[in-house]
Amino acid sequence: MEHNTLNTTVSWLWAAEILPSLSELVTIPALSPVFDPAWAANGHLDDAAAHVGKWIAGRDLPGATVEIVRLDGLTPLVMVDVPAAPGAEDAGTVVLYGHLDKQPPVGGWSEDLGPWTPVIRDGRLYGRGAADDGYSGYAATAAIEAVRAGGGSHARCVILLETSEESGSPDLAPYLEHLRERLGDVTLVICLDSGGNDYSRLWLTTSLRGLVSVDVTVRVLDAGAHSGLASGVVPSSFRVLRTLLDRLEDSKTGAILLPEMNVEIPAHRLEEARTSAAAAPGRAATAFPLADGVRPVADDDLELILNNSWRPTMSVIGASGLPQPLDAGNVLRPFTTLSLSFRLPPTADSAASLAALKKALTTDVPYGAQVELSRSDLADGWDAPELAPWLRTTLDDVSKTIFEAPWGSIGLGGSIPFMGLLAETYPSAQFVVTGALGSDSNIHVPDEWLHLGQAVRVTASVAHVLNAHATR
Repeated sequence: MEHNTLNTTVSWLWAAEILPSLSELVTIPALSPVFDPAWAANGHLDDAAAHVGKWIAGRDLPGATVEIVRLDGLTPLVMVDVPAAPGAEDAGTVVLYGHLDKQPPVGGWSEDLGPWTPVIRDGRLYGRGAADDGYSGYAATAAIEAVRAGGGSHARCVILLETSEESGSPDLAPYLEHLRERLGDVTLVICLDSGGNDYSRLWLTTSLRGLVSVDVTVRVLDAGAHSGLASGVVPSSFRVLRTLLDRLEDSKTGAILLPEMNVEIPAHRLEEARTSAAAAPGRAATAFPLADGVRPVADDDLELILNNSWRPTMSVIGASGLPQPLDAGNVLRPFTTLSLSFRLPPTADSAASLAALKKALTTDVPYGAQVELSRSDLADGWDAPELAPWLRTTLDDVSKTIFEAPWGSIGLGGSIPFMGLLAETYPSAQFVVTGALGSDSNIHVPDEWLHLGQAVRVTASVAHVLNAHATR
C-alpha cells in the first residue's frame, strides 16, 4: 500500500468532503431518546441518520450498500456494508462503530458558540455532537476509501451507526441480534467513540468502566411544614439521605464502600497505568478546568488514572425537591430526590452492584423514612483481550509514520455499552477502541469541540489497521 497516497487522500477528504457535511450534522438537534421522549415524532434522529447515510452513499465505495435499519419502536440504525477487496474475502468482517445521537445542549456556551451552530476555529470544529460522536461515520468511511486509493486491501467492512448510545444503547442489542447472520464472522471491531490524554499520539482504550445509576427519593411528610414548627420533630429528608449516602461512599476520600463495586486491579493494567502516567506527566491533574484554588483528589498521576479507570466512583448528577435559593422559604421539605451515578471497574458485576446498592438504600432506613427508587440502569464494563501480534506491529508502525510518538493505552473512565455486548458476541475478535477525543474536548458540556488534526490522524491510522488486518 502506498502510504503517501493514503495519507493525502485522508487529508483531502476531511478538508473538502467531510467538514462541510459534518458541520451540517452539528445543526441537527438529534437528542438521544432519554433526553427526547418524543424523538420519533420530532424526527431529528431520523434526520441525522438520513444525512450521514446520504453522504456515505455518495462515496466511491464499489459494491457498498447503505441502509437505514428500523425495528418497531426502536431508534434507527445506519448500516453500511462494504464488500471485501479482492483477495481479502476470507478475512472475516470488520465492524466499525459510532453513534449519531447527542447529549442535550445544556447552558453556558461561550457567547460566540452554540450547540447547533458549527464553528471552525484554530483547528477545531465546535458544536454538539461534532466530537461525540458525529465524526465517526465519516472517519470510518474515509479510512476505507483511503485504503483503496493507496492500493491497499481490506476485509468486508460493516459500519454501524446507532442512535441510542447516549441513553445507554438500549436499542443496540436487538439490532445486533437482528443482524447477527448478516454480520457473519466478526474478526475485528473498531470503535471510534474514544480518545486519549493528548493529541500527539494514537491512544488505544483497553478498558471501560461499567455503570449503575438510580434515582433515590427520601420522603418524610405528605406535605411541607413550617421549619420553625416541624424541625426537631420531623427528621430532615436531606439528613436521612445524607446518612444513606454514607453507607455507599466515604465522604472524606470518595472511596466506594460496597464490596460488589470493587475489584482487584490486574497487574498488567496497573503497569499500563504507570506507563500512561509517564507518557503524559501532569496531564491527569490538569485536564479539567478546576476552579481557582481547587486541588484534584490526589497528587499522584498514577492514583488519578487508577481512580478514573479501575476504581468505582459516585457522582450526584441531579436533584429535585429543592427550590432555587431565591424561592426557598422556611419550609421543612417533604422529600429530597438525588440522581446517583456510579462508575464501576471494568470487571465488576453491574447486576450484583445494583442489587447491593438497592439493599443499602432501603434497609434499616433512619426514622422509618420512606425510600423510593426509580429510573435504575446498569451496564457492565469491558476489559480488552490481548493484542494480536499483527495489530501490535501495526500500531508501532502507525506511531512512527503518522504520529512520530509511541502509541499509548489507557483505561477510559466512561462507558460504551456496545463494547461489552460485542465482546460477548464475538469473543475471538480483536478490538481497536480509539478516537479523536481528549479530556478537554468538552463532550456532554458546553463548547464541545473536535480536534480536526487528530481526527485526520486517527482516520489514517484506522486505514492502516484495515490493511494490516486484511493482509495478516
